[in-house]
Amino acid sequence: MAQILEQVRAEYEQLKDELNQHNHRYYVLDEPTIPDSEYDRSMRRLQDIEQQHPELLSDDSPSQRVGGAALPSFSQVSHAVPMLSLDNAFSEEELEAFDRRISDRLNYKDDQQIDYVCEPKLDGVAVSLLYNQGLLVRGATRGDGKVGEDITANVRTINSIPLRLNGDGIPELLEVRGEIYLPRGGFDKINAAAIAKGDKPFVNPRNAAAGSLRQLDSKITASRPLEMCAYSVGQFQGGETPDSHLNMLKALGSWGFKINTYVEAVQGIAACEAYYERMQKRRDQLPYDIDGIVYKVNDLGLQQRLGFVAKAPRWAIARKFPAQEEMTQLVDVEFQVGRTGALTPVARLAPVFVGGVTVSNATLHNGDEIARLGLCIGDTVIIRRAGDVIPKVAAVVLDRRPENAQPIVFPENCPVCQSSVRRVEGEAVARCSGGLFCGAQSKEAIKHFASRKAMDIDGLGDKLVELLVDRGLIYSPADLYELSATKIADLERMGEKSAQNLIDSIAVSRQTTLAKFLFALGIREVGEATGQTLARNFGSLEAIIEAEQDALLEVDDIGPVVAYYIRDFFRNPDNLSIINALRESGVSWDDIDITAQDSQPLKGQTWVLTGGMEIMSRAEAKDRLQELGAKVAGSVSAKTSQVVAGPGAGSKLTKAQSLDIPVFDEEQFLAFLEGHK
Repeated sequence: MAQILEQVRAEYEQLKDELNQHNHRYYVLDEPTIPDSEYDRSMRRLQDIEQQHPELLSDDSPSQRVGGAALPSFSQVSHAVPMLSLDNAFSEEELEAFDRRISDRLNYKDDQQIDYVCEPKLDGVAVSLLYNQGLLVRGATRGDGKVGEDITANVRTINSIPLRLNGDGIPELLEVRGEIYLPRGGFDKINAAAIAKGDKPFVNPRNAAAGSLRQLDSKITASRPLEMCAYSVGQFQGGETPDSHLNMLKALGSWGFKINTYVEAVQGIAACEAYYERMQKRRDQLPYDIDGIVYKVNDLGLQQRLGFVAKAPRWAIARKFPAQEEMTQLVDVEFQVGRTGALTPVARLAPVFVGGVTVSNATLHNGDEIARLGLCIGDTVIIRRAGDVIPKVAAVVLDRRPENAQPIVFPENCPVCQSSVRRVEGEAVARCSGGLFCGAQSKEAIKHFASRKAMDIDGLGDKLVELLVDRGLIYSPADLYELSATKIADLERMGEKSAQNLIDSIAVSRQTTLAKFLFALGIREVGEATGQTLARNFGSLEAIIEAEQDALLEVDDIGPVVAYYIRDFFRNPDNLSIINALRESGVSWDDIDITAQDSQPLKGQTWVLTGGMEIMSRAEAKDRLQELGAKVAGSVSAKTSQVVAGPGAGSKLTKAQSLDIPVFDEEQFLAFLEGHK
């Protein structure tokens, strides 16, 4: 029996060490060496042993990261070595003054330069971790620098914090300082979950990290994807102390801690300034928030000579980036109409300098966002701007709400064309119902109408459309067919020949197909495929206009939302007026005899086109297949009837071959079409 227990103990210790190593590789080094399934099997075996032999359970077991029973409150912890704050520099001049003070105190000559270590200042929560004989025994917040709170149960749940140190030269007693933070991806995820539950989301990742660490129930902390980077040491006893700050960080990394990959040793204050500029440019591409750079004298002996002032070390300083959050007042809310008719509320703010620029406007997205924020006109708000991101209202400061604050009311009519504003059930966005008639939507409607897959008006680019609308020459797609060469010849970069070429192209576009015309109208959610489906099922525009909801729902691939958009578009008299104007100007197509479609040779089949086409374009091939009744899909599946593979065909061809789906090359495909004229 004793021998069996020893075997189990040996297996348990081996599993525990292996799993801790895999955690380190995954969460610290970002270099996993085994698949998740193998890790899960090992973890299940470890937990089985702990359940059968609870006497083997140890504090450094990876199974202990899931959180335990909730605490009634946090106890206080006194820091043996105070966790001091840092002085701040807000300009190059202040940073250079810091360097001069150090040089003067060390009696350096003018040509002597100090070696510094530059580190990104992570925007999170400072913590202290105490290890005794390599085992994590306590985690604490910074608090006031002298006394913090015991958060051991919570820090144990963070995968990038080692429960037991590994490697050589581990001191008997080690206190590690670091920053616990929430990566942006994790922040977005927990906020999305909070909003889905109807809970209040966090304002920024730092608040989320702080809130997560101060949970009395460590299971909640365990559910948050927190990370920690080590940046210094407090107590260090019973081991050989490294001679420099950089070597100390390297030692911490070798013992299992995550060290920021952008830490860099430089010589002289000019190199510190260059590092600041590089990191400021890189700031918005990082997966986590930083709010500045920390500079530390690298030599630990020099750090000791320089010492401390009352609350900060003389040998370190933080240079802050421009603030990304500031408070200001919401003066008013205006509503802008976008190209799809979406009404977007825009906050008009008392100007405030944030993120390096003066901000006076910020998007409010939609009515749901306003309700979530509980926002009123007159409120004091927190504005957040990260890099080039559009400023947003992150939160309302409710205790500053004035008595005359006014609720924000969405307009019932479009502020541009006065058409009614509608909001489809289940959607957050309110939209103008004006469609083609609405001036705010006209430019984009005309661009879409003229695009290659719609009416294919060659030479009518986006800039020319904008110019024609701005000059008052066109207001809707129908006006294109009233243009003449003499009207547009004097436009910028036009000339007589270009003007005539455009008029000729517009004339050619008059002859089209019903499917392309439906797509060109820009009905919401009606793309090329839906346009083809509608044309094949109804045969004429009149039939589609008159179709009731039930008739639309009988069509494959058209659900309640798309059916609503189609009905709504054709119930708008302004849209019908423009359609009539288009038809009167000569835009026409051949109706489809839907009674003849039962005899279509490819009806019920699904074809896939892949690779290039040398003789016939992909668009032509798709049109021909749809004329024969086939559905043309974008991916290969078991339901695919036939694949046409041109030069350069890749994974779709491989998948078709693996599923034994028939494949044509272009020559075979053309021969097939020739036989089905």
